[in-house]
Amino acid sequence: MKFSTKIIHAGQEPDKATGAVVVPIYQTSTYKQEEVNVHNGFEYSRTGNPTRQALEESLAALENGRFSLAFSSGLAAEHTVLSTLKPGDHVVAAEDMYGGTYRLFEQVFKPYGLQFSYVNGNTYDFEKAIKPETKLFWIESPTNPLLRIIDIASVSTIAHKNDIKVVVDNTFASPYFQQPLQLGADLVVHSTTKYIGGHSDLIGGALIVNDEEWYAKLKFLQNAIGAVPGAFDSWLMLRGIKTLSVRMYQHEKNALRIAEFLENHPAVSQVFYPGLSSNQFHTLAKQQMTGYGGMISFKLLNGDITKVNSFVKKLSIISLAESLGGVESLVCYPSSMTHGSIPEEQRNTIGVTKDLIRLSVGIEDVDDLIEDLSQSLNY
Repeated sequence: MKFSTKIIHAGQEPDKATGAVVVPIYQTSTYKQEEVNVHNGFEYSRTGNPTRQALEESLAALENGRFSLAFSSGLAAEHTVLSTLKPGDHVVAAEDMYGGTYRLFEQVFKPYGLQFSYVNGNTYDFEKAIKPETKLFWIESPTNPLLRIIDIASVSTIAHKNDIKVVVDNTFASPYFQQPLQLGADLVVHSTTKYIGGHSDLIGGALIVNDEEWYAKLKFLQNAIGAVPGAFDSWLMLRGIKTLSVRMYQHEKNALRIAEFLENHPAVSQVFYPGLSSNQFHTLAKQQMTGYGGMISFKLLNGDITKVNSFVKKLSIISLAESLGGVESLVCYPSSMTHGSIPEEQRNTIGVTKDLIRLSVGIEDVDDLIEDLSQSLNY
């Protein structure tokens, strides 16, 4: 079954009870049981819900995985993965990462005894950082916010030689443009708030995995910790999935036009977008992705907070806001918004500097978006 067919039908067969073509919202907390220890597969909606089950089946199909688990947020999904580790275990992560993930590592799990190392992102650096206690490699590709591409296949090869599992946050690419499990990764993380949902009206997360033993551990923790999405949010995610192909196609088409515009604008000093032939990661992105996505970051020439504020205040279509992946275009200032929890010295070392702006390109008319950026860059 091709991808654009999967997003419509995988896990979303007509309802057996009524024939409803759209999966119903099973807005219930509990289920009638005919006798003790005998039930119809559902007993309590934290443990399982038919709407959430349909979502999980759909997500697994999109990533060509065997198992999927849905969560109330991307960070809840990440928390569950890290909860499979024990004190003393070591995680190697690419340093260019979402600030919320860094905060979870450093301020939540490090005090409980987990160890974290941060590397540039190339395969050699991952290999060099391995310790006897290393259990996970954790990467984003493309990274947030600098859109670096990490060679998932080569990193996975090194990991598996050393009995290490590879976790890939695939939020920026979406399953439409990248399939990390097919490249050798062991587990995929999504903030389904973003492209999966696609309409900025829900918070959610997901894990997709092939290993049945690891899935069983994650499933136990999903229920034990309880950070699951309700039926309505699960239904909204399913609705968003149905248009993922057409949305991602337009996000990328718009993003490439805008990246080319920004690359040639005198007020912009640098553009980060793997779809540009001038980008250092373009060749690798072309090898492991089927497209380049809808995220762009760029730096203002001689930019500072004053120039950034002048720029964002003049925008009329594009909004300054947290998040990404919705149908509407959003700009974000990583230094104090998404990556504010990373110490300033470390942000500067990575490249998340005070002149950096992150743009989530929506699916509006691209000429209107370029006109909005053009007038705003004339600050």
